[in-house]
Amino acid sequence: MNVKNVLRGVVACAGIAACVQFTPAPEARAARPDWTDKAVENARKQIGLEIDTIEASGKCLNPVTLTPGGKVVYCGYADWRSGFFPGSVWYLYELTGDESLRPLAEKYTEALDKAKTLTWHHDIGFIINCSYGNGLRLARKEAYKDVMVQAAKSLCTRFHEKPGVIQSWNVTGNSWQAKRGWECPVIIDNMMNLELLFEATKLSGDSTFYKVAVAHADRTLKEHFRPDGSCYHVIDYSKADGSVRHRQTAQGYADESAWSRGQAWAIYGFTMCYRETGDRKYLDQALKTFRFMKNHKNLPKDLVPYWDMDAPKIPNEPRDASSAAVIASALYEISTYDVPDAASYKDYADRILQSLASPAYTAPLGENGRFVLMHSVGSIPHNSEIDVPLNYADYYYLEAIKRKKDIEKN
Repeated sequence: MNVKNVLRGVVACAGIAACVQFTPAPEARAARPDWTDKAVENARKQIGLEIDTIEASGKCLNPVTLTPGGKVVYCGYADWRSGFFPGSVWYLYELTGDESLRPLAEKYTEALDKAKTLTWHHDIGFIINCSYGNGLRLARKEAYKDVMVQAAKSLCTRFHEKPGVIQSWNVTGNSWQAKRGWECPVIIDNMMNLELLFEATKLSGDSTFYKVAVAHADRTLKEHFRPDGSCYHVIDYSKADGSVRHRQTAQGYADESAWSRGQAWAIYGFTMCYRETGDRKYLDQALKTFRFMKNHKNLPKDLVPYWDMDAPKIPNEPRDASSAAVIASALYEISTYDVPDAASYKDYADRILQSLASPAYTAPLGENGRFVLMHSVGSIPHNSEIDVPLNYADYYYLEAIKRKKDIEKN
């Protein structure tokens, strides 16, 4: 059995045009209910309450998180998190077969059309692939292809030849990035935006996108990782000669600490690069970083990491459910590949999902700003989004459930 071909048929990953579409089987689910069915039902009700609220407002909004006072924060199309809510609605449509969700998914997706021309930040991959990528896979709307290819062109404007990377943040004026002394900062998160480029080559036949993605992945593989498999958050490059100027953090506890979501982005991003290229070095790095997290002395028993694995007040530090959800989703994909004891990766992901689906992390219906998961962290160094729900935690949680169900069905 060719496991790569199996993956293309079973893994519900944003932007994989060859995925098999989900055929709802409610009668089968009724015959053998399990905890994932209950998790999907809960998510449908919880997010549905938010949809009802947005629809009643007459606006097309993207809920992101909660303020300290419990008020829902919404974002515009240019925010890096704007694609996660439409993507979550697409996953709910796929998981439930509820046709009433499709026009809503299309509405929230198409409200992001202007994002295809963004060139001032690198997260256009998050924005477009999670929304339009899932939409193209499930709705097969031809117009979505043009949006994705244009978005990939916009992302490529940030590529610098000398270091061979896509610059993450702009460094201008009195910005905090400029105050750090950075010139061409690249964050590990940027690995997640490469999927849009791989998909754009498939859609357009233009290999430029593929080549940019591989160049960025290769330089990141070389520069971002420590010998133990953990990764730095920020690598700053010289635009003139491509050399590394700094290895630091922006959202982690310290430059040499292991910021948990950064490790999650690395595991997921390099697993995706292996899928798209077949180059084993990418999967090897994903596995090495996962083993670092799995074997870390500070990993909690429920497998939901602290926001940084080296934070000074562990065990009295906030957890980050978003990191756990991203890692679980990546592990389901890894379990379909030719790796030793492949089933163990699915088992581990199952354990993570069971923790996230428990009352410790899944909010009571109607609470938590109508986000599904509680207890995520945006950026403690910026005193931003600490122990709150985050829309990308919900997105990768639903993606992980979808991948689990597809693997078990097949």
